[in-house]
Amino acid sequence: MSLRINIVTLGVTDVAASRDFYEALGFAASSASQPEIVFFQVGPVVMALFAKDSLAEDAQLPHGHGRAGAVSLACNLESESAVDALLGKAQKIGATILKPPQKVFWGGYSGYFADPDGHPWEVAYNPHFTIDANGAVQLP
Repeated sequence: MSLRINIVTLGVTDVAASRDFYEALGFAASSASQPEIVFFQVGPVVMALFAKDSLAEDAQLPHGHGRAGAVSLACNLESESAVDALLGKAQKIGATILKPPQKVFWGGYSGYFADPDGHPWEVAYNPHFTIDANGAVQLP
């Protein structure tokens, strides 16, 4: 068995509005998407948007379980200017900037935004990681 993460599902308040946000950010929804769930191919992983109450029900979680911010998503880019551009675009389409882009203690450059449901995204340039031709991060 080869263990991997194949799909990350975000519980959202309004699937259609979240789809609009992520499409404006630059993701393309898959034709497998439906009004109740939207799929985006993001490199070798799929990101899905699903109503948070439906997600909790599907996983049989107690009412009110979980909240945005318990995990974060991250996008590693090829340069500091690419980080600035993506954070600027996210803010322009309705994201909240949580941390402006800046040099960070580990030697890179990053900032954070929250999507309309509060899911935090780190946008980073990490000079210690290589991004291959497929856009996948290669760890040293």
